[in-house]
Amino acid sequence: MADKIKISRTSEFEFGGPIGAFLLLFVIPGTVFYLLLTCNTEEASVLRIPGPLPPLETLWDTTAVTVLLAWISFQAILYMLPMGKVVEGIPLRDKTRLKYKINAFHAMVVSFLLAGVAFVLKLPLSYVYDHFLQLAVGAGFLALALSIFLYFKALAAPDSALAPGGNSGNPIYDFFIGHELNPRIGSFDLKYFCELRPGLIGWCLINLCFLVKEVELRGSPSLSMILVCAFQALYVMDALWNEECILTTMDIVHDGFGFMLAFGDLCWVPFTYSLQAYFLVSHPQELGTFAALCIVLINTVGYIIFRGSNSQKNAFRRNPADPQVAGLKTIPTATGKRLLVSGWWGIVRHPNYLGDLIMALAWSLPCGLSHILPYFYVTYFTVLLIHREARDEHQCMKKYGLAWQEYCRRVPYRMFPYIY
Repeated sequence: MADKIKISRTSEFEFGGPIGAFLLLFVIPGTVFYLLLTCNTEEASVLRIPGPLPPLETLWDTTAVTVLLAWISFQAILYMLPMGKVVEGIPLRDKTRLKYKINAFHAMVVSFLLAGVAFVLKLPLSYVYDHFLQLAVGAGFLALALSIFLYFKALAAPDSALAPGGNSGNPIYDFFIGHELNPRIGSFDLKYFCELRPGLIGWCLINLCFLVKEVELRGSPSLSMILVCAFQALYVMDALWNEECILTTMDIVHDGFGFMLAFGDLCWVPFTYSLQAYFLVSHPQELGTFAALCIVLINTVGYIIFRGSNSQKNAFRRNPADPQVAGLKTIPTATGKRLLVSGWWGIVRHPNYLGDLIMALAWSLPCGLSHILPYFYVTYFTVLLIHREARDEHQCMKKYGLAWQEYCRRVPYRMFPYIY
């Protein structure tokens, strides 16, 4: 049945089409490289070109690549172990459902226990800080190799397995966006595995290694470093604890698995999201108790909005009669589904994004106000979420039509109340 389904070519391009995709193949890795080089300078100014550039031969480190391969392999083993539960994803175009293992939180617990053992044994965890640039280059190389494999694998995939947005017929665009929706080797789902495990869990462990490096340099971790590591660990633990919810996100449902997601998962996330902790090692910041409490409050508010809105949405999707959401106002749609129009989702159309951005600000504030660099994440994330929100709006308009127009009329603000 799957082989008989014919999928139309992608007609709507994103990111500027093939030309934009081609440029991003260089701009995205270049941005990672630029940020890390800048962070290594004394001024840490994004307005100055960092220099002198390190010799090219120093950027490739076989040991660093071996460490990365060992880490990814370890996470793959944890993914395949018979722990956690197995759930079905949403129906695909051929009406089948893929099965997914839900055990990312277990993998994180095991990873942190082993990291604790490594710390007790006084293994050189500061290696990560000392070779961070080489690790980033290695991760970028592995992401590129994976992307090439994924593209050629997709050429042999049936039409029903191709991604709606990555089937343009242009090899550069499809390579970047992702040609196949859910590439698998047997039952091992490559996109789902990379989405949460190596990068997200690796992000937290990288932060831990930076904290260890700071202790080596100054005798104890700073309050700023503790807050950054704690906030980001909470965020990752929340994502992994609610792993099943990712099965309904655009990354899984709509986007193919190509360079954009492969590089994002394996290189961009662990090596740019950890930028605040990386910055604090070489640019220590004094943080008073009152300022720390204010930052904790900001992060708490963001987390309450983020988790509250996501939990409300997920509870409604699972069971609209659930007492938690049964009293909320809704709008019927032609698809048979209903749109929430009260609670968190009656304040703005994307309250989860609002909470995300408030938390992102809280992660940067411990780095002080004298440098722009630690605020790269919240700046980039604002642009990303506004772009993603526009994609969401476009998809919802196509799917729900008049019902979505009515929802937009009743909830006029997209992300920021009374602003946007």
